[in-house]
Amino acid sequence: MKNRIIVEAKSEYIPDQSNPVEEKYFFSYNIKIINNSNQIAKLLSRYWHITDGLGNSEDIHGPGVVGKTPKIKPGESFSYTSYCPIKTPIGSMKGSFRMVNEDKDEFEVEVKKFKLIAHQIFN
Repeated sequence: MKNRIIVEAKSEYIPDQSNPVEEKYFFSYNIKIINNSNQIAKLLSRYWHITDGLGNSEDIHGPGVVGKTPKIKPGESFSYTSYCPIKTPIGSMKGSFRMVNEDKDEFEVEVKKFKLIAHQIFN
């Protein structure tokens, strides 16, 4: 079932919330979880591994996403946007979502690594 749940991730640099002088680079990220299985899948929790350009990392664990534990019907998707500050203009995120299906089987869905890049700094 887990390979029938697909996660798409996109990030965007937010310059007006950032302060390079203070080593604060603020990013938004949009996550879309697509249920290509034949069962409802409920998101239980999230795990993020966030790494900055110097190799410093932080692990985040928590229930749901943005205060929600959505049930995603077959053929449907759930999207949300959240935020992440790091200390360098380049970094990355990867992680997973813990989910459960109608048969009460729990499983992990991987979120492949995606980049956090402060584009405006290089343009």
